[in-house]
Amino acid sequence: MFDYVDSQAFSNDQGARAQKLFAAVVLAALDDAIADDKKYGNGAEVIARWARSRDGREVLMCAGIDPSERCVKGMMDFVSRGVRTSVALSREESERQAQAREAA
Repeated sequence: MFDYVDSQAFSNDQGARAQKLFAAVVLAALDDAIADDKKYGNGAEVIARWARSRDGREVLMCAGIDPSERCVKGMMDFVSRGVRTSVALSREESERQAQAREAA
């Protein structure tokens, strides 16, 4: 009986790791689009084209993200801000944004 529970827990853990891997791919795609935006000025269009493609939708679904048009617009907005994902996810950046909101 406990073998069944162990195998279920292992399977669930494997799924969580796979989901994190696909989320990392999404973050890398966002970083690439930000780099394209700074270099060529078309990063928002690049990420939108990728997210609407068959491969992009598949990666987003595997990462646990709904590949809807709302998601695509959010990704385009994120790219147009020009803040890299590693910076945006850091504690210092979130504190800076909170201070900017309080000041406004």
